[in-house]
Amino acid sequence: MNTRTMKLEDLEAWRKSRVLVGEIYNLTGNNRICKDFGLSNQLQRASVSIMSNIAEGFERAGCPEKVQFYRISRASGGEVRSLLYVVEDAYPAYSERAQELREQSAQVGQIISGLIRSTQKRMAFITINSLIALFLLSILTITIL
Repeated sequence: MNTRTMKLEDLEAWRKSRVLVGEIYNLTGNNRICKDFGLSNQLQRASVSIMSNIAEGFERAGCPEKVQFYRISRASGGEVRSLLYVVEDAYPAYSERAQELREQSAQVGQIISGLIRSTQKRMAFITINSLIALFLLSILTITIL
């Protein structure tokens, strides 16, 4: 029986967001775009936020905290997609690449949404089991009294 503990690096959402960060850095390292410091810096920071918030959520003990960080991560993905429209509009030569990266970011967002749903299901399961345990404990207490 394999009892291997899951690591952050095993999460598909984190792995795909890491690839996205690399692609964003490649785009913003371009001669023309890197001179637009505000845009390139914000695009880099937003993409890193996706990856970092997945990591922070993964390391949290409580399910509600995990979900909150995963939601922040997904929102940062929306920011990346929005900023890629700025790239497309301001730098027409990179329009096609911006579109590709928007699609990649949207895919990462879908994976994060699945991660959120999965965590929420675990949270509901834990809550139900806790309620059952409390109910059984109260019955035992009443029976003993």
